[in-house]
Parts: sequence; structure tokens; C-alpha cells
Amino acid sequence: MTEMTIGEAASRLEDLVHRLGGSREPVALADENGVTALLVAPQVIEDLEDALAIAEYRRQKAEGTLGEGIPHAEVGRLLGLRP
Repeated sequence: MTEMTIGEAASRLEDLVHRLGGSREPVALADENGVTALLVAPQVIEDLEDALAIAEYRRQKAEGTLGEGIPHAEVGRLLGLRP
């Protein structure tokens, strides 16, 4: 993980945005109190959300609290992937 001050990041924002687009390495933004924020590529967040959804599904399945699901074809339709 790369760490830099907020001021340095502000002056290099365009470069950082392009760099994040092709990398999974976060950039930590720090001030005098330490790291205050992370810049990450959107794919990193999407992967975390997917992993969280899968973990939640497995937890509900293990507990026997899994409700009625949505058929695969319907999910595809809702996401605009199917007619």
C-alpha cells in the first residue's frame, strides 16, 4: 500500500485516479493523525460486496433462515442481462 499526505494526493489526483484504474493496490491518505482515508479501485469494492453477499448467504443457509430466493433468470432480467 502506498501512503502519502492528503496535500500530495491532491496535487497528484489525476495521476492517482489513472493508477488506481489498473491496480488493486490502495493508496492511503494521511495527515498528522495518521491514515484517514483510502483510495481504491471500484473493482476492489465490488469484490468485497460480492464476498460479503456470499458470506451472508452461507450464514443464512447454515442457520436455516434462508428465505425463498429469486430464480437465476429473474436476476439476469433485473440486471438487464436477459430479455
